[in-house]
Amino acid sequence: MPAISPSASIQPRLYTPEEYLALEDQAEFRSEYRQGEIVPMAGGTTNHNRISLNVAGKLNSVFVEQDYDVFIADVKLWIPQEQLYTYPDVMVVVGEVEYHNHRQDIILNPQAIIEVLSKSTEDYDRLGKFAIYRTIPSFIEYVPINQNRIQIEHFTKQAAKRWSLQDIDAQDQELQLESFPFAMSLDAIYRKVNFAEAETSQKNDLDK
Repeated sequence: MPAISPSASIQPRLYTPEEYLALEDQAEFRSEYRQGEIVPMAGGTTNHNRISLNVAGKLNSVFVEQDYDVFIADVKLWIPQEQLYTYPDVMVVVGEVEYHNHRQDIILNPQAIIEVLSKSTEDYDRLGKFAIYRTIPSFIEYVPINQNRIQIEHFTKQAAKRWSLQDIDAQDQELQLESFPFAMSLDAIYRKVNFAEAETSQKNDLDK
């Protein structure tokens, strides 16, 4: 009989959504819930924080007297079809907010999601998480923003199972959303962002 590796027999513990929420309510650091697994979230950089605040602040100022709500990373998103609790960087809800189980820290119906990409989660945010977001009925616009250089992808839903992509880089002037009236210059999105800091941080990570 072949020997069984100790690591092969170890399975990650799976939690119910209720167990996750009870733990998350008491946790010092944020974690995602992915189909039963609790996955700690990496801490953000100053550039990540600057971009998130720049975009959320502009959205909030534009929508102050309109029927839109802007939420930042402290508010969870529940995606029941994929059994995912996550914390998008910025979400925009048009009209009435739908709450999960009457909890005002968990919403269900974002129309637009903006994510600032981190090096450790870039592939997950751009590909895996985007595929999950597409299961949300209200979701029609996705904007991943690179924090290490001027690079933005703008996805817009055109029809069922059909999305368009616009690449935005340093040759462009602004990001213009399509599902509601909003435009923001790249200078404003990247205001105070220090790309030299990002390069130094990446180099230090590689040297470790």
